[in-house]
Amino acid sequence: MKIAIDAMGGDFAPLAPVKGALLAREKYGDVEIVLVGRESAITDALRQAGQSALPAGVTVRNATEVVEIADDPATAFKKKPGSSLTVGLNMVRDGEADGFVSAGSTGALLSGATLVVKRVRGLRRAALAPTIPTATGRAVLLDCGANAECTVEYLLQFAYLGSYYAAKVLGVEKPRVGLLNIGAEEEKGDALRRETYQKLREAHENGNLNFVGNVEAKEALLGACDVIVCDGFSGNVMLKTIEGAGKLLGGMLKGMLLKNAGTKLAALLLKGGLSDFKKTLDPNEVGGTALLGISKPVVKAHGSSNETAFCNAVRQAVEVARSGIADDIARDIDKMRPDRARENG
Repeated sequence: MKIAIDAMGGDFAPLAPVKGALLAREKYGDVEIVLVGRESAITDALRQAGQSALPAGVTVRNATEVVEIADDPATAFKKKPGSSLTVGLNMVRDGEADGFVSAGSTGALLSGATLVVKRVRGLRRAALAPTIPTATGRAVLLDCGANAECTVEYLLQFAYLGSYYAAKVLGVEKPRVGLLNIGAEEEKGDALRRETYQKLREAHENGNLNFVGNVEAKEALLGACDVIVCDGFSGNVMLKTIEGAGKLLGGMLKGMLLKNAGTKLAALLLKGGLSDFKKTLDPNEVGGTALLGISKPVVKAHGSSNETAFCNAVRQAVEVARSGIADDIARDIDKMRPDRARENG
C-alpha cells in the first residue's frame, strides 16, 4: 500500500506533513509514504525532525509549485500543473499511489479530485464526509461543505455513500441513516427535505438503506443514527458548531478543575478520563475527511493539521483503499437514482 502526502499543504507545511509521514511509517510499517513537494523544503523539514536521511519506506516526489490559499480553487490545479496537489492527484490517477492526503485548499482538492481522479461513474457529486463523535460512538456527516445547494438526487446518493462508508470503513452493521431536519415528523422541513424523505423511505422499504427518518442535530449527537445526511451548508454549520462547542466545554471544564486546590486534586484523579475526553473532541485524532464518491481514496486533512492528524489521515486513506467502497458504489449506482428508488434492487 502506497499513500502520497501533499507536503506543501496546510498551515504547518512542510514540517507537519513530514513528521506525520515519519509517524505513519513507524505505526503502519506495511504502508509506503511518498512526500510530494519541493524536495529542498522536505529535506529541511526532515532535518528539523531529527532525520539526516529518508527512512526506509519513505520517498520524495519533487513538485516545484504550491497551490496557495489565494489561488482560485476551481482552476488552481490546472494553472499549476507542477504543484504538489496536482502531482499527488496524478499519481493516484495513474496508479502510482493508492491514496492521497492533503491539508491544502479544500476547493482546489475537490476540483482536482473530481477532474483528475474522477468521480465514480454515475455519481452527481462527491461529498466531504467527516466522522463526528456521538454519545454512542461516531457518525458520518455528509455533506459538510462541498455542495452548499443540493437536489434530491444528491442527498439520496449521499445516503448511500455514507451507509457504505459506515459499513465498510467504520464496521457498523446495517448503518442507520438519518436525514438532518428541523423536526422528526415526516412533514417537517422545506420541499427538498420532504421529497428526499420520501425517496429515502422508498429505498428503506426496498431493503437498500436502513433509513430511520428525520433527525434533529441534538438527537444525531446523542446517537440517533450512524449516517447524517444533509446539504453542505447545513452540514458545515453543524460541524463548526460541534467544534466550537467542544472548545467551549473543554475550556470551561479546565477552568472549573483548576479553580482551587481541591478541584486540582480532582483533576489529577480524573487525568485519564479527561485525556480520553479531549481526544474525542480533537479533530487531529480523526485525521481528515474522506472525499466520498471519488473513484480512488482522497482524504482532506484540516488546514491546521499537526503530525498526529497527518498520521491518522494516512490511516484513513489506507482504510478507504482496503475497504473496496468505490467498487460497491459503482456496482449499486443504479439504486441511487430517485426514479429507481421504488424498484426492487
